[in-house]
Amino acid sequence: MSEKSDFTWGPATGVGSMPGGDAREAAKTVTGSFEDFPYLAELPARGPGADMIGRTIGLLVEMYAHVEPSGWRVSDRPGRDTRRARSWLGEDLDALEEFTQGYEGPLKVQAVGPWTLAAALELRGGEAALGDAGACRDLAGSLAEGLRGHLAELRKRVPGADLVLQLDEPSLTAVLRGQVRTASGYRTYRAVDRQVVESALRDVIAVHDGPVVVHSCAPDVPFALLRRAGVAGVSFDFGLLTERDEEPIGEAVEAGTKLFAGVVPSTDAALSDPGGSVMGVRTLWRRLGLNPGTLAESVVVTPSCGLAGASPAYARAALAHCVRAARSLADNPE
Repeated sequence: MSEKSDFTWGPATGVGSMPGGDAREAAKTVTGSFEDFPYLAELPARGPGADMIGRTIGLLVEMYAHVEPSGWRVSDRPGRDTRRARSWLGEDLDALEEFTQGYEGPLKVQAVGPWTLAAALELRGGEAALGDAGACRDLAGSLAEGLRGHLAELRKRVPGADLVLQLDEPSLTAVLRGQVRTASGYRTYRAVDRQVVESALRDVIAVHDGPVVVHSCAPDVPFALLRRAGVAGVSFDFGLLTERDEEPIGEAVEAGTKLFAGVVPSTDAALSDPGGSVMGVRTLWRRLGLNPGTLAESVVVTPSCGLAGASPAYARAALAHCVRAARSLADNPE
C-alpha cells in the first residue's frame, strides 16, 4: 500500500454529494464544517454531468460519452455533455481553491471507481461496458490516466493538502455477484471474476501516491478484496452491516485499514445525541474484542451516504453532527 505511515487523517468528513447547485455555498459549508478533513463537494442537482457518473466521465482520457434517455453512452468525440461536466468540475475546483487558501492537511476528492463506471456506461449498442472485458480494461486505463491529471490539478490548487482519493463503488457487490441487469432488464451480466475485479482496482489505486479509500453504500461490502487491492480505508453505511461483516472488519482494523463509518442519516431525519450516533461503533468494537483506545484512530465518522437528497439545512446539521460524534468517540471510547 502506498499510504504514508505518518499520514494524519481528520476525525470526520463527508461522503461527496451535497444538495443545491451553488459551488461556492457548498465549498464554504464543507470547509467550514470539516476544518481537519474537507472534501471536494459534488452537486448532482445541477443535472447530467454534475452526477457522479457524468463527472467521472468528464475526467476520462480519450474516452467520451453523451447522455441518452437510458443514461450515459460512449461517443466518438467530446460533445456538449462532456464539456458541461468539465465546466462544472472547474467551477467546483475554483470554489474549493477559494475556501482552502493556506489549508494544510488531508483533503478528499471522489470519483466513480472502474466497476461502477463499467456497470453504468453504455457502449454504442446500448449494453453496459461491463459485458465486454476489453471495454472494461480500456475504461479502467482511461480512468487511471484521468485521475492522474485530476490529482495533479488539485495539488497545484491546494498545495498544502495531503490528497485522499475516494473511489465510489456502490455497484461493486452487484458486479461480483452477477446482479447488474442488462439493457432489456430481463437478464443480468455474468459475474466478473474476483481477481479481475481486484486487479483493475489495484491499477486505478496505483495512480495515487497517497491513501485511497473505496466507498460503497450497498450491503455486503467486500472488505477483504478491497484490502488486497491496496485500499487505505473503506467507507460504508454502518447501518447495513450484518454479523457476516464482523470478522472481515476486525481483520481490516488490525491490518491498519481506516473505517469510514457512515453513522449519520444522509436524508432529513431527527439526529440523536452525538454519542448515540456512534454507540453502534463502540458496541462493534467490544464484540470484536478490539482495544477501545484505538477507536478514534481507526474510525472516521461520516454520513451514511452522499447528502444530495437532503435539505440544505439538514446537510449542514448532518456535517456538524459528524464532527461532534467523532469527538464523542475520541473522548469516551468505552
